[in-house]
Amino acid sequence: MSLSLVQSRALLGLDAAAVTVEVHLANGLPSFTLVGLADVEVKEARERVRCAIQNSGLEFPNNKRITVNLAPADLPKDSGRFDLPIALGILAASGQIDGARLAGHEFAGELSLSGELRPVRGALAMSLALHAGRVVTQLVLPPDSAEEAALVPDAQVYRAKHLLDVVQHFLPLAADAPPPEPSPGWCRITAKPQGNVVQYPDLADVKGQLGAKRALEIAAAGGHSLLLMGPPGSGKSMLAQRFAGLLPAMTTDEALQSAAVASLGGRFSLDRWAQRPTCSPHHTASAVALVGGGSPPRPGEISLAHHGVLFLDELPEFPRAALEALREPLESGTITISRAARRAEFPARFQLIGAMNPCPCGYLGSAQKACRCTPDQVSRYQGKLSGPLIDRIDLHVEVPALSSADLMQARPGESTATIRERCTLARERAMARQGKANQALQGQEIDAHLLLDEAAVKFLNIAAARLGWSARSTHRALKVARTIADLAGAHRTQVTHVAEAMQYRRALRA
Repeated sequence: MSLSLVQSRALLGLDAAAVTVEVHLANGLPSFTLVGLADVEVKEARERVRCAIQNSGLEFPNNKRITVNLAPADLPKDSGRFDLPIALGILAASGQIDGARLAGHEFAGELSLSGELRPVRGALAMSLALHAGRVVTQLVLPPDSAEEAALVPDAQVYRAKHLLDVVQHFLPLAADAPPPEPSPGWCRITAKPQGNVVQYPDLADVKGQLGAKRALEIAAAGGHSLLLMGPPGSGKSMLAQRFAGLLPAMTTDEALQSAAVASLGGRFSLDRWAQRPTCSPHHTASAVALVGGGSPPRPGEISLAHHGVLFLDELPEFPRAALEALREPLESGTITISRAARRAEFPARFQLIGAMNPCPCGYLGSAQKACRCTPDQVSRYQGKLSGPLIDRIDLHVEVPALSSADLMQARPGESTATIRERCTLARERAMARQGKANQALQGQEIDAHLLLDEAAVKFLNIAAARLGWSARSTHRALKVARTIADLAGAHRTQVTHVAEAMQYRRALRA
């Protein structure tokens, strides 16, 4: 048969659109044409496929006019994932394998010139999209990619190490012949997520800074964003790098979603399964690097930090456009990247931890060293953070520098495990009451679940009016107060909880 059809998948965001690889062999001048809105990486598959077939001892139809169509034609295709389905389509069209037996299978894999199969980006995202769409199919993937895809419950995943492993499985069968024995490189993968003990840096390493540690505990319990401000060397980075360990353990769905985004970005590793990510891009990162982009769209740092932590050190040094691009994801938990032909949506439910100095020299208000900045310089430096962005950060905490005597004499504080237990209990109280973290409360949910005392309402109204808070600032302070109440095990939000929450909404000042 001179026409064959092989099924595969193309990734657009976290969606896996079905792609049919159509291969036609015809008489005429020998050629190898690949059509279907293929990127440069896909077009280069012609040479990889030719060499892989020949070096595997199979016959490449050099005397035929080969036409490969990747349907649908208006869907962008990228990466080398189509090497394997193209090679199988050529072999099926030339009669070397049984094309009818390819039905019910989907293939993805990059071919080396020797025929070895190499991992592809986004295998877990592809398997998760199939699971979400309830598509029943058998996935054939290279090593490493197959182990990723098999993490999805009930996935039917087969691993093949070489092109010949796949070919042997789909050889034509005689009417009465038994099926051939599978090659050593072909096997079904039934790997399941292991209950690994996730290791995080211990917060006990940070001496002193009880106020900052309390703010980290509140942020972890309620899912709040946090801004740390203090002089150089006060411990802001150490605190932020240990924050992920305070968060409750990831559920299976959260681990799958986080791993799927990491797989799209080529960062997934089985060793980090169920470990909350901490992304810390350099302050020279562009807006596209942070929120994602490109053609086709790729996830940015905020999506790679999904269900984890996005740590932005030297926050005012980031480009203004990059910081302003964080405003919508902080509210919605998703980011939509629109291009002329396509749009892709990525999850971005992260916790923002920002760190900054109070002034350009860093020593404003420090007892160890005098500040040499003028008031205009301090105002201009702090003004790099816009009001709308600061409004969306729930907790603002000052991290003072410790003297050498205090640093040497301070005892180790509470361990990460101890604080995480309290944060987990508080998060469970919120989930039992409202089904989501306190930070995610919106609109009428705030009034329904806050349970404010009358005295707390009067206190908040007076304070908000005197401080000139916006409605967003007031609501965020209320959600922080609800988290403080959950940590205390209180049913209602009281004046003491609101008063403490207000201490974490102090505006930047010179």
